[in-house]
Order: sequence, then C-alpha cells, then structure tokens
Amino acid sequence: MRKLDENLWLLPYPLKMLGADLRRNVTIVRLRSGDLVIHSTAPFDPSDVAKIRALGRPAWLVEAMRFHDTFSRQGRDIFPDLPFLAPEGFSDIVHFPTRPLLPPPAIWGDELFILPILGNDAYGEHVCFHAPSRTLIVADLAFNFSPSEPLWTGLLLRAAVGSEHQPGMSRPFRAAIKNEAAFRRSMEQMFAWDFERVIVGHGDVIETQGRQKLARMLERAGFPDITGSPVPDAPPHPECAAVARQ
Repeated sequence: MRKLDENLWLLPYPLKMLGADLRRNVTIVRLRSGDLVIHSTAPFDPSDVAKIRALGRPAWLVEAMRFHDTFSRQGRDIFPDLPFLAPEGFSDIVHFPTRPLLPPPAIWGDELFILPILGNDAYGEHVCFHAPSRTLIVADLAFNFSPSEPLWTGLLLRAAVGSEHQPGMSRPFRAAIKNEAAFRRSMEQMFAWDFERVIVGHGDVIETQGRQKLARMLERAGFPDITGSPVPDAPPHPECAAVARQ
C-alpha cells in the first residue's frame, strides 16, 4: 500500500491479460468521518484487509465501470456487509445485487464527487473527484504506462491503446463513444473539477499536470479544446451533488 496524499492510498495488483500485466489499481479514500471508500476491487488477501482496516472503517465498495467485474465477487465476499456501489446494469454482469452510484451517499459531502461519463453507454464509466487532494480517479477513460514496460506488454498496449499511452485512451473505449456531443459535455464537466493528480484504473498514477496530460490525450482522441477553467468544490452535474442518503 502506498500513501499518495492525506487520506488517500493506492493498492496496486497484477491483472494478467493475454500474457501482459495491465495492473489493477485500488484506491482507498478516508473521509473526515473515518469511513473508507474502497474504489475498485481486487483479490484482497488477509494482509491487505488488515492494512485497509488499520486506516479506518470500511464503509463502501465502488466499481465505477461496467466491465470492471473481474474481482468484484471476491471483493464482495471479503466485505459482505458493505454497500456495493456500481453503474446501472452491473449487477446483471456479476449476478449479485449492487446499489446505484448516483446519487452518492450524503456523508461524502464536499469530499468525494461522482460524474457519469455520457456518450459511451457500453462502458458506463463514472469518474470520481477527491476534492481535498485534488485527485481524479478514473477506470478505463485513460491508461498510463511508461515506455519501459516489458516488450510483450508494450506491444499489447500499442495494439490496444496506440503508441501514445502516457496517458492514452484505448481504441475499444474510443470506438464505444457513440454520442460525441454528450461525451464532450461530460469531459467539460469533469474539467470543471480542480484536479492535479490522476489515478488510472490501469498503469501508473499521474502525479502532476494531470489536467494538461488528459487534455492532450483527449485531443489525440478527437476532442480538442477541453481544458475548462477549474471550479473548486463545484459538483459539475446536478446528479453529482451529495444530497441523498443511502
């Protein structure tokens, strides 16, 4: 486990696909209440669980994208009493009940926000913003791998993402954007958040210049000029305001 900021930690795990390790990043957010939000699931072992519990009270499991189901049942079995928040249709994939991501729990308040990425219905991705640390948390919106990855991983990334993957948008994700206007609106809303760091679902954390790097990634993907001025603490969509209790 690596501490990234006050009340923010990263737990990386291997994720083997076609012989390459695309990694799965689990993010732990501790709220002022002491409650923990576990963003993404993984094959947690007893040591991992002990480390998580040492940080605070595990309170929610979150999967922010429809296809991030690889370890969901394992995560649910390890933390069976926690509300499992996920996109619409996720429970049909994992075959156990989940709760909607929106509206977020009221106790998240002005600390953690959720935004649905529209225009790409197949993925159903939702991005998160941890306001105190100015951190954006994404699933498959962006991959971020260094040029020094092993040869086979590099070749797979070149095929799936392209030569630019620091960060890069995967070809399947780009192809699944069927409503470009809606996707652009979501990106503009996302850029209203004042983020600097970006935690990707797969690859390395972008510690600095996250806004600029994501803007360049979007330009390469055919969405130029998405650089909106950040509006600190402003939820960019009416549904993102933490106004309902779960």
